Amino acid sequence: MSFKKIDISELSFNPFEKIGKEWMLLTGGSVENFNTMTASWGQLGVIWNKNVLTCYIRPNRYTYDFVERSECFTASFFGEEFRKALSFCGSHSGRDCDKMAETGLVPVELDGCTGFEQADMVMVCRKLYSYDLREEGFLTNDGLPEKFFGTDPYHRAYIAEIVGVYVKE
Repeated sequence: MSFKKIDISELSFNPFEKIGKEWMLLTGGSVENFNTMTASWGQLGVIWNKNVLTCYIRPNRYTYDFVERSECFTASFFGEEFRKALSFCGSHSGRDCDKMAETGLVPVELDGCTGFEQADMVMVCRKLYSYDLREEGFLTNDGLPEKFFGTDPYHRAYIAEIVGVYVKE
């Protein structure tokens, strides 16, 4: 499978569907040493005159360390036929299993980052800013911390410039 790099202005999709319902794989590290995880939280937009993706990773996730150590990471988007693979990558840790062997996903290098051969689209993202979500940051009293965190650690948010968009040829 080969990719072609396109201008971000060529994209046309619903980000609520693409991220929230179809999901994405966030991947940090080089093709030789990486980890990936499924994510359904994120935003696409503009800040500091840059096109950005904002994503969220808990510090206890194996992928967190790879993203922390890397200048860039990728967000890979797939067709529905890969739902089972994305479910696996979201419910199993790369500390405990070989996600590529289990899912059949094939890593590919794109601009020094790791995407996947089977993806329909891969966004290469350069980290610009990060911050940690905190309970005291909630401005409403509607149970969000209890519902989404409980005893789990709060996520780190990454605002990253989208420096490359690749689509299947």
